[in-house]
Amino acid sequence: MNTRTRRVGLASLAALSIAALSGCAGAAATGAAPAAGLAQLDDDQKVEITFESYNLSNAGIWSDTINSLLDEFMTEHPNITVVGQPSDSASGTAASVQKQVLAGDPPDVAQLTFNELDFAATTLGAQNLTALVGEDGLDEEFGGEYPYHERARTLADWDGQTYGLPYVFSTPILWIDEAKFEAAGLDPATVDLSTWDAVASAAEQITASTGAPSMSVTCVVTGGSWCMQGLFRSNDAQVLSDDRSTIEFGSDSAIDTVQVFRDMYDDGILTNEDSTSQYEAFAQGKTAIHVNTSALQGAFMQGSQAGGWTLDARPLPAFDDQPVVPTNSGSFLAMFASDPAKQAAAWELMQWMTSPRAYELISTEIGYLPLRTTLTEEGGPLYDWVEKNPLVKPNLAQLDDLEPWVSYPGDSYAQVDQVLATAIEESIFYGADAKDAMTDAADRAQELIK
Repeated sequence: MNTRTRRVGLASLAALSIAALSGCAGAAATGAAPAAGLAQLDDDQKVEITFESYNLSNAGIWSDTINSLLDEFMTEHPNITVVGQPSDSASGTAASVQKQVLAGDPPDVAQLTFNELDFAATTLGAQNLTALVGEDGLDEEFGGEYPYHERARTLADWDGQTYGLPYVFSTPILWIDEAKFEAAGLDPATVDLSTWDAVASAAEQITASTGAPSMSVTCVVTGGSWCMQGLFRSNDAQVLSDDRSTIEFGSDSAIDTVQVFRDMYDDGILTNEDSTSQYEAFAQGKTAIHVNTSALQGAFMQGSQAGGWTLDARPLPAFDDQPVVPTNSGSFLAMFASDPAKQAAAWELMQWMTSPRAYELISTEIGYLPLRTTLTEEGGPLYDWVEKNPLVKPNLAQLDDLEPWVSYPGDSYAQVDQVLATAIEESIFYGADAKDAMTDAADRAQELIK
């Protein structure tokens, strides 16, 4: 599918929904001030809470795994009933939650993506967990026998306070179909895929043998902003200044990053498809190289088994000799409950969904990173699984160099992402001059964050 047909996609709809509602959200959010402390539930006190999750919107391994965890939680907490609520896929989670906030009935816990962190903390009314459960409560949550990785622990912190529990995410992975490499005369075990130049060289050889573009990169199309930020950072560029006041994706380094993929497209090795079509094509064995989240590991394993080809995973390539700086996809759990009993129940659920048991299922069934990475060390419950499933190792290794997915300031964060995505697509696929498109996009985005 041509990406131009997807121009008014999910991100645009989410942006429009948020823009339409943002004028009165602040007033609604003021009623959700952090409580002085967390209440304790009596043993026989019955509480019902709602958990909104975009994973529940995805059929198969995603929703099955989350529903299984919710069932286990309710078995262990018979006084707490959790109603799983899929996010509205048309508007996005933040817009869905905001509509419910304005209606006076928000979900008690919601799974939000990291680009929504600023909005959640400043406008949407997410509870300040530092104030609600205290530093000791957070230390207990992030510690224990299998503590959070140090780079994961603070990903949902805002202005020195914790507004969510980092939940599920991954780093960008270079997925390959070994059969297509072999058919083109390349040995998957020895081929160099450490830099983008090397990847392009391999893709050229595969394309010559198949007669079709052999590589797809979801970072460069709408919906891939989390991944594109990693590409920018790996080429000494960034999307936002450190003081969060200036859009910087119009820089020379950012323009050069986009031009690298424009050259690949002009050379006939890069496909022009939306993100869904990209990963479906790779899973069906139609392309040889694909950059996407590790959360698709399970789907790709199923595809390779059905198609009789071998799947492998590599780290994100480098731009020449510059260090690779992966950014994370994924989400955090935010609390919107204001009733003390529901807050207590919501905190129990949030701890369960980020527990060692939860990551055992989330990692093995879906493919997300276990944020409690010591689970994968020798003696941990995921050690044998990792040894039998080495596809997860590049993802784990990249966590050590992780930089967070940047959320833009203000209520127009989704529109900024769309402005950037459009400029990237126009530059790579539709003949626009990369310098002109990216600098113009940066200027327009700057107006949106003022």
